[in-house]
Amino acid sequence: MSVVNFGSINLDFVYRVQALVRPGETVQSLSLERFAGGKGFNQSLALARAGAAVRHVGSVGEDGRWLVEMLETEGVDIRNVEVVPTPTGHAIIQVSERGENSIVVHGGANRELSNAQMERACADLGDRDWVLLQNETNASEFVFAEASKRGFRVILNPSPLDSSLLDLPLDRVDTFLINEVEGEALAGEDDPERVLVAMRKRFPTADIVLTLGDQGAAFSGRDGTAAYARAENVAVIDTTGAGDTFAGFYLAAVLAGANPQSALAAGCRAAAHCVSRPGAAPSIPLASDL
Repeated sequence: MSVVNFGSINLDFVYRVQALVRPGETVQSLSLERFAGGKGFNQSLALARAGAAVRHVGSVGEDGRWLVEMLETEGVDIRNVEVVPTPTGHAIIQVSERGENSIVVHGGANRELSNAQMERACADLGDRDWVLLQNETNASEFVFAEASKRGFRVILNPSPLDSSLLDLPLDRVDTFLINEVEGEALAGEDDPERVLVAMRKRFPTADIVLTLGDQGAAFSGRDGTAAYARAENVAVIDTTGAGDTFAGFYLAAVLAGANPQSALAAGCRAAAHCVSRPGAAPSIPLASDL
């Protein structure tokens, strides 16, 4: 099996600052770097580096052709990536001296996926196939409609979480990959245990994976299975891309037959490696690194 990822492809402009900028404040950046990024791009890259077969569905402008070439070099199937007249999406990322980040995303070409492009991507999908979906492209509504017709499994990382996503039939999601902020928005709770309980009640047929930053990650399965993995203790340089790295390595482990505990541990180990390096895509490890 492979994962078909309907995901964003971005240029990341990373500004290092002493502390994240407050409302009304103007600061000088310590440095500026440009990286490949986007939640979709990062997750496809993480899946490929973890050893999974992954096909990416997305759009870039002429300024993003090198990002598509990078995906192909990493072993990602790019047959459903198209170049459009709109400039490539980008993110403005602040990273503080503590490694915390604040991100503003502009959709650009990520919002230009055509119905014909998405139909081609879904044409051969069946009930054993996995589709990975975030919320940085215009694909969400189309993917849920196709899932109803074709029965493929939807793995949802609901980021950014907004009202347009909440209006979709989320009861069709097979696996939720959520962080604490997304968990609170979906469950109406801010305690991790209560988030999992509330998510289990609201989505009884889905597996729930909740990432907890430096506290690790937890799992609540539709079959009553529960698991937890601690985060590894490392010096944090930059947390950008850690959640995407976790997602890719967790899903790759599940595809390879790992149980929830082992899959969580694989995701946490990869995320720890990620936060110890700067940038998003450049910090995603190879399976051999772990």
